[in-house]
Amino acid sequence: MKKILTYDMRAPAFGASARELYAAALDQVAWADDVGFDTIGLGEHHCSDDGYNPSPIPLAAAMGARSKRLELRTSVILAPFYDMARLAEDAAVTQLATNGRLVLGIGGGYRPTEFESYGRRLEDRWKTVGDTVRFLRLAWTGEPFEWDGRRCRVTPKPDPPPPILLGGATKASARRAARIADGWLPPLDPRLWEPYRDECRKLGKPDPGPYPRQGPIFLWVSKEPEKAWDRLLPHVLHQLRSYSAWTIEAYGRPAGPYAQDITAETAKQSDAYRVLGPDEAIAFARTLAEDDVLYLSPLLAGIDPSYSWEMLDLFEREVAPFLSSDA
Repeated sequence: MKKILTYDMRAPAFGASARELYAAALDQVAWADDVGFDTIGLGEHHCSDDGYNPSPIPLAAAMGARSKRLELRTSVILAPFYDMARLAEDAAVTQLATNGRLVLGIGGGYRPTEFESYGRRLEDRWKTVGDTVRFLRLAWTGEPFEWDGRRCRVTPKPDPPPPILLGGATKASARRAARIADGWLPPLDPRLWEPYRDECRKLGKPDPGPYPRQGPIFLWVSKEPEKAWDRLLPHVLHQLRSYSAWTIEAYGRPAGPYAQDITAETAKQSDAYRVLGPDEAIAFARTLAEDDVLYLSPLLAGIDPSYSWEMLDLFEREVAPFLSSDA
């Protein structure tokens, strides 16, 4: 079982301030490094009223300075909004500064507002993703190369180059990941894993194996789950309603796991958001296989850092000691 901490850095007006959240996130990464977590996951969005993190690579570098062994994974950077040479340089420096712990998850984005802000065309996003992957492969050799009629060179050379993973929510994105990337970020929908696996096998690449089951996108441990739900619901609902609004903006309807009928009751009944007692959390974690994933999102949508620390302390004392590395 892989243990991942995720951070969106949202700071809605009813929650903790951005300054408090960033300070707490850095402290929590140091804690996670000591407790035995495997990965930190960092997303990217722009033009968000709540300040959703727009710059995961600088944050990954800062978190790298507070840890020694944690993998630092962007999930995902949005390729259309980067100058490719600058992205190659920033990733190379972060890789060197963190002793090779950066994993670069890349996606295409979907919100029209973001593309308008950057002056980019939404229709070009997947071509841009492919171009970006090719550019990074060339750039990270450290050697001069030709690109679009100009001579380029990116230094310093990362050692080793960061693995490149692709994100997406379609069969086409799964097959694209098999063709051009080092891996695919597992989708929430397990039905999309088989197209990726099939394409890998067709290309003669190693079989990535069965779908790595994704635990709840939000797990909270509490000795009083119902009381905790009352305190957490504003933050959970904020995230759900924000994603729902973004998918309506992009597709004209709620899509994916952030669909319609979002209420306090539907959120509490969802498998994606779980508040469990310590014994329940242990029992759930023990159902996960070696490559499955357990997520904690301790500062989700502006949760008070002091309350977040109470949960992490409980997790460390009453859950973590009972989770073997291969549970």
